[in-house]
Amino acid sequence: MLASFKALRQDEYGQDLVEYALLLALVAIIVIAAVVVLGPIIATVFNSISSNLGAGT
Repeated sequence: MLASFKALRQDEYGQDLVEYALLLALVAIIVIAAVVVLGPIIATVFNSISSNLGAGT
């Protein structure tokens, strides 16, 4: 039984998958934070552009 636990602990199968999943989660958190912070600023810029284009016609 002890040998099977040692073998299980030394098995690295799936370790890369976990690392990629953690990296993907970190990227997703950064993207969500950027959208929350920059979203209102970008909306203001697009609204300004839209109103300037509408005023020009």
